[in-house]
Amino acid sequence: MIFNTLTDLVFDDIFLKCSDVLKGSNLFLKLEGFSIGGSIKIKPALKMINRLEVSGVITPLSTVIESSSGNLGVALSIICASKGYPFTCVADPNISEISEKLIKAYGGNVIKVQDKDSNGGYLTSRINRIRDMCKENPLLVWTNQYENIDNIEAHYLSTGASIIEQFPEIDYLFIGAGTTGTLCGVSKHLYQHNPKIKIIAVDSVGSVTFDGNAGKRVIPGLGASKVPPISKLAQYDELIRIDESETVNMCLKMAKKGLMLGGSSGTVLAAIDRYKEQIPEGSTVVVISPDFGERYLNSIYDEEWNARNFSSLVQVNYKKLFN
Repeated sequence: MIFNTLTDLVFDDIFLKCSDVLKGSNLFLKLEGFSIGGSIKIKPALKMINRLEVSGVITPLSTVIESSSGNLGVALSIICASKGYPFTCVADPNISEISEKLIKAYGGNVIKVQDKDSNGGYLTSRINRIRDMCKENPLLVWTNQYENIDNIEAHYLSTGASIIEQFPEIDYLFIGAGTTGTLCGVSKHLYQHNPKIKIIAVDSVGSVTFDGNAGKRVIPGLGASKVPPISKLAQYDELIRIDESETVNMCLKMAKKGLMLGGSSGTVLAAIDRYKEQIPEGSTVVVISPDFGERYLNSIYDEEWNARNFSSLVQVNYKKLFN
């Protein structure tokens, strides 16, 4: 198979059957980590940049800027590098060391805010920094994933369509909520084509996205300390909140089986484990896995990091899995 450009390297049809994760049902992981950039974020990144180019907002003099905890920053750094646009990622201390190095390797600039917002996170601080920078520099173009409808449309046209094409009679979809772009786009497509489907949204404990109580979170990907404006378009049947310690345990458990997944994937699989008694035998269940686990080697898969951030229970499980 020959591709003409690196931005054509988006693989939307890779599903892994995981029979041992949900006994009695057919569970499929939609693996997004094989695409260029290593995550699902390449799709909204491409859609947002292309729309800004077509509309004339981006010019040869523009610098693209975005707030990201990692994956979207990596995706945008790749696209901007391929198109010749400078890129600045406004992040925070929770960005993975590997993601930060990747952004810089692709020529991007990383600015890390240090002040937490009123909900104990950094999202408001990151957004405020971008707004201030855009006021000072009119050549900055903010893709603004939190309000950009192209973040939703990318997943409506691709992620959602690919799921229905492969599984027209899907019974359940479990999907994590970050900016909620994936949730909004995929849920709209699936409900239109299969009204009987049950969509389970998954958020992190400590996230305020769906009226949750603000709390400490250290794993990038899911959750937010500020409600994303596009989240009002999200559709789902039930919401499950998962503590980050459950995320770590699930990621370590899957790694022991030979599949190293990212934090968002571990969170969603933990939700399935909690919900499994409500899933009828023989159901077709799809889980969106946004990325693989290599970018979390210095966090989720690091024993010292776990000791600093989580309880002794997690450490007991860690030792049981890897010793």
